[in-house]
Amino acid sequence: MKLIFQKDILMNGINIVSKAIPSKTTMNILECILIDATSNEIKLTGNDMEMGIETKIEGSILERGSIALEAKIFSDIIRKLSDSDADVVISSDDRLNTTIECDNSLFKIQGRDPQEFSYLPFIEKDEYICLSQFSLKEAIRQTIFSIAPNDSNKMMGGELVEIKDNVLKLVSLDGHRISIRNILLKYNYENRKVIIPGKTLSEISKILTGDNEKEVLIYFSKNHVLFEFDNTTVVSRLIEGDYFKIDHMLSNDYKTHIKINKRTFMDNIDRAMIMIRDNDRKPIILKIEENNVNMKIRSSFGSMNADVLAQKTGDDIIIAFNPKFLLDALRVIDDEDVDIYMLNPKSPCFLKDDGGNYIYLILPVNFIAED
Repeated sequence: MKLIFQKDILMNGINIVSKAIPSKTTMNILECILIDATSNEIKLTGNDMEMGIETKIEGSILERGSIALEAKIFSDIIRKLSDSDADVVISSDDRLNTTIECDNSLFKIQGRDPQEFSYLPFIEKDEYICLSQFSLKEAIRQTIFSIAPNDSNKMMGGELVEIKDNVLKLVSLDGHRISIRNILLKYNYENRKVIIPGKTLSEISKILTGDNEKEVLIYFSKNHVLFEFDNTTVVSRLIEGDYFKIDHMLSNDYKTHIKINKRTFMDNIDRAMIMIRDNDRKPIILKIEENNVNMKIRSSFGSMNADVLAQKTGDDIIIAFNPKFLLDALRVIDDEDVDIYMLNPKSPCFLKDDGGNYIYLILPVNFIAED
């Protein structure tokens, strides 16, 4: 095998497929990137057996062939090479000895047998949905933060992706909050529900350009989902099982509604969090009356007190939240003003828009009332 690449094109391809290289594994072949030039195109592949990524890159094929190279050393070598537009020549022989040449640099490394590498599972491309890269990237950004950070519950480690007619819904939760994002699709599709691992969605969002003119095709099989965009294919296992029944958690009942400037509200929560350290779980207490939201936080380091104007309808209320949860939701809402609905100090509050594009449910926390 002998191939020639432009350095920055090769590096970009390596960066894409490296997202499917496991950090720890007992199977050495999974630590490798497969370079496949057995046909008229060059493909790079990474596969950790849960998620696989394949991307096609430009290059010249002088001699066809394939080789699996240890991802870390391969990536480090290419990254350290000189100019971004320099030519990189990669060649390997029958004994898997591999050379990487660029300008005056010559590296020799040992490759692995490409036959040991696990190719991506085959998925029939008959059932799919189509949406813009921008829409998918934004929907992931606006929900991924409320996935549970550990593996204690596999369902909480994934997102529900539900297709109903021409609406794509993404749902995530971690036991303290729920994030829901609805996307209007151009066409009607067959109804379906799948649970996609959060890691898969997180890595896909890093690869997507976010271009509103470029599309993503999403294909489904019984156990896998396939994302196809640009020259890249991502295949992931689905999480098996039934997702949480969230409909009964979503209520339209409220006694207090406020409309508040998002930026002002966020800035004051951000300032309040100066008083909190990592292990400190002090809540931010909101006292809502008239057209004012009094925000108070007190910790062993000090206290902060601020007033923010808001349009209020309904009852006065005193309620407390984990300030990080409020801030996480506010950061991904693009509206200038945000609507917040509350029933009582023990019931969830809802941040949602009139058009039903997003809903964020946040559970309040117990607090001791202070003067």
